[in-house]
Amino acid sequence: MNASNPSPSQGSFDAQDQRHMRRALDLARGAMYRTSPNPRVGCVLVRDGQVLGEGATQAAGQDHAEVQAVKQAWERGHDVQRATAYVTLEPCSHHGRTPPCADLLVTQGVARVVAAMVDPNPQVAGQGLQRLRDAGIAVDVGLFADEAREINLGFVSRMVRGTPWVRLKVAASLDGVTALPNGVSQWITGEAARADGHHWRARACAVLTGLGTVRADDPQLNVRAVQTPRQPIRIVIDSRLECPPTARLLQSAESPLWIVHAVPPELAAPRLDALRHAATPKLDLQAIALPADPDKPGKNDLRALMQVLGQRGINELHCEAGEKLNGSMLRAGVVDELLLYLAPQLLGEGAGLAALGPYLSLSEGLRLRWHAVDPVGDDLRILARFPSASF
Repeated sequence: MNASNPSPSQGSFDAQDQRHMRRALDLARGAMYRTSPNPRVGCVLVRDGQVLGEGATQAAGQDHAEVQAVKQAWERGHDVQRATAYVTLEPCSHHGRTPPCADLLVTQGVARVVAAMVDPNPQVAGQGLQRLRDAGIAVDVGLFADEAREINLGFVSRMVRGTPWVRLKVAASLDGVTALPNGVSQWITGEAARADGHHWRARACAVLTGLGTVRADDPQLNVRAVQTPRQPIRIVIDSRLECPPTARLLQSAESPLWIVHAVPPELAAPRLDALRHAATPKLDLQAIALPADPDKPGKNDLRALMQVLGQRGINELHCEAGEKLNGSMLRAGVVDELLLYLAPQLLGEGAGLAALGPYLSLSEGLRLRWHAVDPVGDDLRILARFPSASF
């Protein structure tokens, strides 16, 4: 069963259904920063127009949304028999780190389940809904499915394609300059745009950059401008293992650091030992050795990297790099979405968004589709997606 084409609804949705599902979607959005690698899910339990309990997915290994909602109902002195459960994703039907939520709803005697979308996880994929139907529970699917899918784009991508949803973030002037010829780039956009960028970091499972950015900007790649219970994994593409031992990334242990390289084992070992010696003792430093790009000896195969990250549970990958790595990722076809902040100024010569081309015809350019355009402070935020991102 395909998550982008859920099974037909077995009933119609009225205004009450819409109101409670909107609340469930809000609850799922409230879990945006904490559930990785699990999906963000909201649940509302209602009987005779009264909300009995509601909940959202907790951190991995902790309660799912349905469990939280049932517990809140109990705390309020309610049972949930004959209630309707509004959930933004099909209740799970398998034993993972927690028991199946479908079984919980059956044993608690709910009368109806309204699910926004089918779970794309092959271990579920409609089985949870079928278990509910087999127990005599009315099941309706598809209310605000597009909104539910947007909340979990990365999870859907990993389940369907085996790779993360890849977001490439760039801050530039109106004429597309990301850094002056002397390398100065801080700050092209304003404080509001920078804070907004940290929201996108916080929702990602991992933040990726390249060695060039580590050398030029010495970034931390952490979330600072918004409150978050979880810091994303930090990933550096360092094909030759030349990361400076003084890099700030090595001095923080608040999240793991993965270094992606293409160095033979006999050469990689001493270089990695030197980095571990320079790093703070508590840092979880991991090396990911990948084959070189067949078209660019000495450079990592970016398509292979995305497969590895999918296997490691990365749902959303947030990329902040320079024009060279941006260009390589775009040429490799691994980018799904461009997150572009444009400042209302002209800077003339300098580094661009991505090192592409030169092209001989306009048809060779990479085409995207507008998804959203919004002002953020004095700047403009543009979300544009590649047609290939549809799945």
